[in-house]
Amino acid sequence: MKKKTGVLILSVLLAIFLLAGFVGIRFMKNKEGSTMVNVPKYDGNVVKPTTQQTKLEDYFSAVRYEGNYGFDSFLKQGGASSDTAVIKFLTQNNLVSRADKLSLKTEGFGCSTLSVKSPKGDALFGRNFDWQACNALVVSSKPSDGYASVSTVNMDFISAGYGGSIDKLPEKVRTMVALYAPLDGMNEKGLSAAVLMIEDSDNINQNTEKPDITTTTAIRLLLDKAANVDQAINLLKQHDMHASMGLMVHFALADTEGHSVVVEYVDNKMIVTKTPVITNFYLASGEKNGIGTAQSHSRYDILMKQLSKTTTMSMEEVRDAMDSVSKHNFKDAESTEWSVVYNQSSGEVRYYHRENYKKVYTFHVE
Repeated sequence: MKKKTGVLILSVLLAIFLLAGFVGIRFMKNKEGSTMVNVPKYDGNVVKPTTQQTKLEDYFSAVRYEGNYGFDSFLKQGGASSDTAVIKFLTQNNLVSRADKLSLKTEGFGCSTLSVKSPKGDALFGRNFDWQACNALVVSSKPSDGYASVSTVNMDFISAGYGGSIDKLPEKVRTMVALYAPLDGMNEKGLSAAVLMIEDSDNINQNTEKPDITTTTAIRLLLDKAANVDQAINLLKQHDMHASMGLMVHFALADTEGHSVVVEYVDNKMIVTKTPVITNFYLASGEKNGIGTAQSHSRYDILMKQLSKTTTMSMEEVRDAMDSVSKHNFKDAESTEWSVVYNQSSGEVRYYHRENYKKVYTFHVE
């Protein structure tokens, strides 16, 4: 009898143990894979964002969006000539709710970009975003009718009337608006695009019969629709540009063939200049050439000097190059909020947050 009782107790304990293990395994899977849990999926060192905005570290998050976010409808109805009009479109088309108090605004920001080939022949594009401390969001998107991409958004550029905190908005609203406000990115075809500020009192406000586009929606347009630099330039030519947030800006464009240009607007006329390095002054020849901050000239000279010594760089060397022009080198009140190295040939994306170049977050365009 004692023997049977012992066997029964062991059987019950074994069943409890197996049940607990099964539940534990299910819980771990949920924790890693479900969008109900605020933890992104990892495959080695690769971040795989979920449809919920997930924190990678303080002030640095990621999200995944697949499907229709209304951008084709936005273009079809003529685009928008202001950031306010972008928000109005999102609200009127029920793409966001409670967004009537949203706006896009910021002060000036400084940046640097670098385009170079790797020793293996891969096209690489490095970008620093220099600004005050902010909340950065990496958006991995796969639209229904367009190219997949990875892009970066400064969420502090999206101002909310809910106590001044964007976090008080519903997450779906934050994600939807972020899709319309990228500052840099790369798509599945290897096109990289970034917007950089120029310190100039002039503005961009083209006014013809063409459809309208703003700075950030231009980046979204190029990521969704352009496979290379030539296509990107043609798309920009088909639209009237209106500078977001009232800032003078220019666009860095690069593709897998090694084409690298800056698109600038002088007297509301588009000018394209070939260049591997772009910072925060005009590169177009003419009366505006060189106008910008003194520090932007220093950063440009540093990067051009490095390119004069080598015709190729690895992804690690591009990282180091971006580090060499990050804000800590200039004892600036601002910081380099993110540095990113895009491998345009492989689709690999490496992020470094707030000048911590020892810690990398790797994404893939997919």
